[in-house]
Amino acid sequence: MKFNFLYPSIQKDIDEVENELKLAVSDADAETISEAALHLLTAGGKRIRPMFVCLTARLGEKYEPVLSRSAATSIELIHMASIVHDDVVDDASLRRGRPTIKSMWGNHIAMYTGDFLFAKSLEYMTRVKIEKAHLLLSQVTVELAVGEIEQIKDKYNFEQSVRSYLRRIKRKTALLIAASCGLGGIIADLPEKLDDKLYLFGYYVGMAFQVTDDVLDFSQDEKKLGKPAGEDLSQGNVTLPVFFAMQDPLLRKRIERVTETTSKEEIEHLVEAIRGSGAIEKSEQVATDYLNKAARILDEFGNRKEVKPLRQIIKMLDKRDY
Repeated sequence: MKFNFLYPSIQKDIDEVENELKLAVSDADAETISEAALHLLTAGGKRIRPMFVCLTARLGEKYEPVLSRSAATSIELIHMASIVHDDVVDDASLRRGRPTIKSMWGNHIAMYTGDFLFAKSLEYMTRVKIEKAHLLLSQVTVELAVGEIEQIKDKYNFEQSVRSYLRRIKRKTALLIAASCGLGGIIADLPEKLDDKLYLFGYYVGMAFQVTDDVLDFSQDEKKLGKPAGEDLSQGNVTLPVFFAMQDPLLRKRIERVTETTSKEEIEHLVEAIRGSGAIEKSEQVATDYLNKAARILDEFGNRKEVKPLRQIIKMLDKRDY
């Protein structure tokens, strides 16, 4: 899903960020790592995080394109690094329809590629001479790491609570999107109250984004997902559709038998059962509720033209199917 066609005014920003990402991963002294990072970059992506930085940075009296693009590049590099590490932990072979770095170069190269991308993100943030921005990004990155550890600890734990799931996706996904919006507000030099509102807006969008991702893991096929349907369940990651599906006692018993050795055929049968349980629709409503909360926050910014693209993104996210 590409969003930038909605607002040509930031096309230059997105193009510049894309160029900076290519420069960031191109390092003659680290040829193998650079090749691996470029493999991930060219697989594409929604670039929703840098987009939010550039859009929210426009809400101030004066737009700072250089600072915005640097912060946007940094936050996308953090996201890319987390993806690489995620694929190692999950032993994932496909990402965005292409082989993962770990499946092509092995775990060692993949882990160091992730570290390389994290280091590059720090390099780009040095261009933003605002202490508050650095504190925000460092805090969120710590939370991201904690979220990843929580996911590892809770694999195949079908007794965990929905609250644990929501806290985990907040740390793994929502806070980085929240930081994207908060960084834009900081760069725009908005009053702290408004910057906090943007951060909360991003949090709600991020929660909806991850819940929708978890829904799509069951509702779409491998061709559209770029990975096998039901892969989260197969890897032991208990997501919102699974919680809703386990409200059916018989289906819960089947789901609780899932382990690392569960066959692909059984996962496929479970995917079909979850699709027919009403869990998808209930989860979609949760995502919509989060987006509605995000939309209400934007009401506090009035009818400014800079707010319109943010509203358009909410509408598109509510309809996305990949």
